[in-house]
Amino acid sequence: MLSQVSVQDACLSCGACCAHFRVSFYWAEGIDIPEHYVEPLTAVYSCMQGTNQTQAYCSALEGKVGEQVSCSIYSMRSSTCREVQMADEQCNKARHAYQMIPLMQIDTAQLSHEDGFAQIS
Repeated sequence: MLSQVSVQDACLSCGACCAHFRVSFYWAEGIDIPEHYVEPLTAVYSCMQGTNQTQAYCSALEGKVGEQVSCSIYSMRSSTCREVQMADEQCNKARHAYQMIPLMQIDTAQLSHEDGFAQIS
């Protein structure tokens, strides 16, 4: 299977997780998020506006998925958003939904450059 090695800013050219999953969280997490971004789900849970529908798309996501994106509330995003990690199962599930190749993590600390290959930084 074709895959792509994740790089530090891969999320800024993706955004699939923000446009694929419902982003729900305990209501108190939404206190610091501007009101127009939050939608109540139950008495104790809220979600990001736009993610509680069949074709989820977070209202805080700016840009075009798969090209260039950013989160307008990145510094105050919910724990649900913070839990998705680049190249994890959820990330790659969302990428698959947008026909993007999966990312994979490589532990560069374990790579050996003793094979005569130069390391490019």
